[in-house]
Amino acid sequence: MTELRRGQLFGASAYVLWGVFPLYFPLLEPASPLEVLAHRVVWSLVVMAVVVVATRRRAQVRAVLADRGRFARLAAAAVVLCVNWGTYIYGVNSGQVVETSLGYFVNPLVTVLLGVVVLGERLRKVQWAALGIALLAVLVLTVENGRPPYLALVLAFSFGTYGLLKKTAGAGAVEGLAVETAVLAPLAAGYLLVLGGDGTALSEGPAHLLMLMGSGVVTAVPLLLFGGAAGRVPLTQLGLLQYLAPTMQLAIGVLVLGEPMGLLRLVGFCLVWTGLVVFTADAVGHARRGRALVPEPV
Repeated sequence: MTELRRGQLFGASAYVLWGVFPLYFPLLEPASPLEVLAHRVVWSLVVMAVVVVATRRRAQVRAVLADRGRFARLAAAAVVLCVNWGTYIYGVNSGQVVETSLGYFVNPLVTVLLGVVVLGERLRKVQWAALGIALLAVLVLTVENGRPPYLALVLAFSFGTYGLLKKTAGAGAVEGLAVETAVLAPLAAGYLLVLGGDGTALSEGPAHLLMLMGSGVVTAVPLLLFGGAAGRVPLTQLGLLQYLAPTMQLAIGVLVLGEPMGLLRLVGFCLVWTGLVVFTADAVGHARRGRALVPEPV
């Protein structure tokens, strides 16, 4: 198997695992979203500690901790990631899987918008058109819901901000997530201690406790697979693979969980998909033109 093929397999596996998240988190009920979030943070730290030791990355983690600038960015990323995780768990366990999938469809366009606002990047006309279509989609969904799609927007902007902070931090996937969970773990563990007997970890049987512990594994494994894909697969291919997860989540929300998909909601999603097609086609075309300008080696 070639490295490219292996990377494609890693990437697809990561996005498929993210895609089935809506089937996992409801299994953790009757734990509240906040309790699930706390367990997810604590057990993710345990998993990442094992991974750091197994992959011999302790020196890299110590280097990140010693660099105040990188540590500050990862600490900020940890806070934003906590908001993202908590919002997603709440959305899934409150029967709003379709809206959470919208957040991850919109995320690539939000990432571009953050690049303009925060980094001062300049967009091509086609990219502006894609953003305009996405804005129209949000307006249509606002009319359909009687309110803006808050969950989707929080998910899209939090994950976009997380990606921006991770990019500027310049830390590897393993050491980055290890530091982020280490930043959050004291608060999460403190919450679980305060919760004490009112929590569900010890009152719902060993299977429930194992499922809560498993939240750390289902968090870490796709991230590690994604890290394995990122170094082997061109960004344009990764950009296309990323639509696997929200597509699966949307299908689960409508076909498995029976969430409604009315006409206006469908129109809103179609507008989002149109914006993504325009954005992706422009990105792929721009990448090809860039490669065409690179002279062949002699």
